[in-house]
Amino acid sequence: MSQRASVQNSWADSGRMSPAQVAKAAASGQRAGYTIAHAGHQFRLGPLTFWIAVGSLVIMAGWSLATRTYFAFHDDVLSRLIARQKEQQFAYEDRIAELRAQVDRITSRQLLNQEQFEQKLEQIMRRQSTLESRASTLAGVPGPAPTGSIKPTRPTPMAEPMSANGPLKVSPISDTVIFTPPPDREARLESRELPATARRVANAAKPTVAGVDGALARLQSSLDRVESRQIATLNTLEERYDSKAKRIRGVLTDLGMDKKAGGGLLAPATGGPFVPLTLRKDAGSFERQLYRIHVARASVDRLTRTLGAVPVRKPIVGEIDLSSSFGVRSDPFLGRPAMHTGLDFRSGSGDPVRATATGTVESAGWNGGYGKMIEIDHGNGFSTRYGHLSEIEVKVGQQIKIGQTIGRVGSTGRSTGPHLHYETRIDGDAVDPQKFLRAGLRLGNAL
Repeated sequence: MSQRASVQNSWADSGRMSPAQVAKAAASGQRAGYTIAHAGHQFRLGPLTFWIAVGSLVIMAGWSLATRTYFAFHDDVLSRLIARQKEQQFAYEDRIAELRAQVDRITSRQLLNQEQFEQKLEQIMRRQSTLESRASTLAGVPGPAPTGSIKPTRPTPMAEPMSANGPLKVSPISDTVIFTPPPDREARLESRELPATARRVANAAKPTVAGVDGALARLQSSLDRVESRQIATLNTLEERYDSKAKRIRGVLTDLGMDKKAGGGLLAPATGGPFVPLTLRKDAGSFERQLYRIHVARASVDRLTRTLGAVPVRKPIVGEIDLSSSFGVRSDPFLGRPAMHTGLDFRSGSGDPVRATATGTVESAGWNGGYGKMIEIDHGNGFSTRYGHLSEIEVKVGQQIKIGQTIGRVGSTGRSTGPHLHYETRIDGDAVDPQKFLRAGLRLGNAL
């Protein structure tokens, strides 16, 4: 009891003690409780309350230290956070700018590809239009026509001979080979189908550049094939016209007609002002070749008109069967040598007799030993006579075409039986008709 009393006395004097002394006294005192005296007042605290108060003071001191430390470094941390945020923002902005640049490049490339595609497509369409115009022009250029032949009375055989350029139709009567040019319809149809193909390619141009380039390449290939066909057609036409002109000139030269070509002939009724055919300075190869074809065609037309008035066709239908040739022979009635001025074609009575060239009927009627006879003036000094006819189907002054029926085979006049007496005359003098018939065979086999 004395010890506790002393402690209490010491706590009683605590108002005059320093805090260190009070703590020391409290530590050395009993554990049952703590008494705090201040300004004459005493407060007794239990151990738990005491330590709670002490802990609270420690926590508050730590919190105060932490708060002071936070506020001391707050600006630095905030600056770092802001700087880091700005770095991330700049990185995002750089990435967005890069993506935008890529998008711009892709868009520019696509626009450029689209522009190039449209340019190529426009070129193809212009080329297509040019080829269509050329096809229409070629369709209006006829091939070399035959120089004139007698229409056959029997059907043409089913199997037709072929040439390098197309089928050949042989006239069994006139021995004239007529070339039938191959149709260019396929080229024109393909040419007309190209715009639809171009539109399909334009509609399908979005998938890939390679696909578009492939489609354009296929279009270009199709146009190349059409152009190749057109060039081949031009080459064929030019070759045929040149070949025909060369053949006709050769025949006319052999017949002594090379200097008379085009003179004094019956031409069809035509006319109009003279407009010379000219070629533009900027004309391409197609236009230049077409110009040459037109010139060659005009030359062939002139030569053909000349040849049309030369008696190089057969006067009767069927195979040639001569019963008497031109020249000296034994007269069938007197048995003495005599001059035969023509050819005798063996034929049946009433068979048609046809004009061997264009001309005008000069005489038609009875003429002595000729019996019923027709004489046709072909111009340029040429004339032909058809004798021993049973019928005459033309009259004087009538215009005659090649192959036109002018009479019928008979045996009138000085004749021993039905046949046709045929003469060819130049400036009134009889010449061997076989020379002209052979020339007709040459032309027929060449054209």
